[in-house]
Amino acid sequence: MRISELAARTELPVGTIKFYLREGLLAPGEPTSRTTAEYGESHVERILLIRALTDAGGLGIAMVRRIVGVLDAPEPTRIDVLATAQDALLQGETPVDAHEDETSSGARALDWMRRRGWSDIPEDLLLARLARVWEACEDAGIEIDDAMLDHYADAMDLVAARDIAAFPDGDDDAVHRVVVGTVMLEPLLLTLRMMAHREHAMRMIPLTPLPPAADAGADAR
Repeated sequence: MRISELAARTELPVGTIKFYLREGLLAPGEPTSRTTAEYGESHVERILLIRALTDAGGLGIAMVRRIVGVLDAPEPTRIDVLATAQDALLQGETPVDAHEDETSSGARALDWMRRRGWSDIPEDLLLARLARVWEACEDAGIEIDDAMLDHYADAMDLVAARDIAAFPDGDDDAVHRVVVGTVMLEPLLLTLRMMAHREHAMRMIPLTPLPPAADAGADAR
């Protein structure tokens, strides 16, 4: 298909597609002349992916470029693609040195993580995120002690185990699942949590009994 047809299929302006080509997010088409090229279904799929990552995923072009670079790599390992996906969600995060400052919120998060038996990684951006959001919750008056954090972690552990089990090594579709799924499933999980909140809240509301039915015989009289 020509670039105009590609634009129609993906509902994007031709200028946007050319921008993706210039930025290296989209592979060049098959040249048919000096000024024209043919594009295929793989280009449609890649454009839809880019739109999902930028629109729903909220990622910038630089991070999208990293993600598609990993997707196009010959044989990326599971840990490589998982790290890239998590980096996409942690862009702008600053690591905390919880190992040196024992009074910081990072040190509290580190102590909790070690007690749970999770990996202790230097300059861990995830630890930094946990420390920051945990402290922010308490600054907002939402007290979260270690036991409550354990309950949340238990639930997320089940989700993570299911995610990891869904993609075997060496499978191109699995690589896509790790990278794209990590980014795109975040809003899905948040939505499910909100729906579950609503269900639990509705179950706490006592049912109002219906008024007694009118006496049909009395109406007839």
